[in-house]
Amino acid sequence: MKRSYRLLIAGGLLVLGISCATNPFTGKSTLALVPDSEIFPSSFQQYNQFLTENKVIKGTKDAQRVTDVGMKIKAAAEKWLNANGYQGYLKDYKWEYNLVDSKDVNAWCMPGGKIVFYTGILPICKDDAGMATVMGHEVAHALLNHGQQRMSAGLLQQLGAAGVSAAVGNKSAQTQQIAMTAYGATTQYGGMLPFSRSHESEADKIGLTLMAIAGYNPDTAVAFWQRMAANSGGQSQPEFLSTHPSNETRIAEIRNLIPQAKAEAKKFGVAFK
Repeated sequence: MKRSYRLLIAGGLLVLGISCATNPFTGKSTLALVPDSEIFPSSFQQYNQFLTENKVIKGTKDAQRVTDVGMKIKAAAEKWLNANGYQGYLKDYKWEYNLVDSKDVNAWCMPGGKIVFYTGILPICKDDAGMATVMGHEVAHALLNHGQQRMSAGLLQQLGAAGVSAAVGNKSAQTQQIAMTAYGATTQYGGMLPFSRSHESEADKIGLTLMAIAGYNPDTAVAFWQRMAANSGGQSQPEFLSTHPSNETRIAEIRNLIPQAKAEAKKFGVAFK
């Protein structure tokens, strides 16, 4: 093994050993190679730039609904954190909720609590409970530090690619190309895509809990995802090629998670049949 390759591996293991953080919602130790102190300012800047480049809808009932539901989900997150000994965990978050004119059936939350709903998803949401399903899911991504983890995983993927390149550096161009192609496919389909799907499942789980604590019946999440599935017209990639679980997998998992979300909400005085 070449000395440079050994150094890369040693450096990677060292980084893994010292760059982890425990998330309060999952109790898991997660990759944190890039600190929030760097991620949040960049996120806030990108969010503001996005708003200047897109049509933000203000002063309508739908715009107010996005804000109202978002505030309830945020309050639910704070309740859960405070009750579990994590007071002040959200002190660096700068919550903001905006409705943007777009046909895209989508919504997102950037690190630090910057949220956008596209008008295209409102008919699928149908009502406040549907909106809370989406809001809970997107806010959960931010609370679970998924952006930080994806950035960290990307850095490790680059480190690994450098290691492979160093290991085959004295081989033929064809051998180098084969090695790099194999590495790329292995890390993408065996690492990055499953990693992303696991994030989606985590966000579904925590999102259900947040919407339940906020007073929205998590049973309604099933109907929302059924509407999303119907809206896709059955046009979706095989699950192993996708960043998201299949609609069938997602709906089945959500059904199984609903009793747990209701039980958690009951601790905060919110009961459902």
